Amino acid sequence: MLNNILETAINLIITLNKDLFEIISLSLLVTLTALIISVTISLPFGAFLVFYKNRVQSITILISNTLMGMPPVVLGLIIYTLVSKKGIFGFLDILYTPTIMIVAQTLLIIPIVTSLTYEEIYKKNKEYKLLLNSLNLTKYSKLKTLIYECRYALLTVALTGFGRASAEVGAVMIVGGNINHYTRVMTTSIAFETSKGSIELAVALGLILLLISLIITLLIKSLRRIS
Repeated sequence: MLNNILETAINLIITLNKDLFEIISLSLLVTLTALIISVTISLPFGAFLVFYKNRVQSITILISNTLMGMPPVVLGLIIYTLVSKKGIFGFLDILYTPTIMIVAQTLLIIPIVTSLTYEEIYKKNKEYKLLLNSLNLTKYSKLKTLIYECRYALLTVALTGFGRASAEVGAVMIVGGNINHYTRVMTTSIAFETSKGSIELAVALGLILLLISLIITLLIKSLRRIS
């Protein structure tokens, strides 16, 4: 039985099954868009916090580190209450759309990228502090230099955020609704197809997710060796 399931699942991938690749395409669109937005916000913010040493910095890092461990279902519930018809952002009418799924994943990635960026820039700043001070550089110039020197480590941070978002199911299930041909992504599809007994499609999507995870792991290892 297992051999038949695997054979069917692999056949779905090889034959470029329309439903399968529709789900994969939406998953990548949502996750990559969320990643780009979150990195654009979090990377400079996390780096800036290194030079903003006061109580606000400490509280911000504490909050960011805490939110890294927030259960996605809790985040999804919070967003749902805000954008549902009775919520304060209900007028936007974006519940059960790919847009709100992108918002959910963006908010999931932001604390991860912020905290890890801060750690990488902080370590590099300690290493280069005397040199940078001796050159009488402005904070902005120091920031650019440190970001450049941490470029490979920061790419690893971005990949970590992508991996976290691509494997997430709770938040996108709640705010996206898992609507067929509209908001159904890989993780929600696996849960749904398994529950209804369509195990072949679930296995095919699982294999794709494992492949993505393997690629991310290999890229992170390669970047760590470079950095």
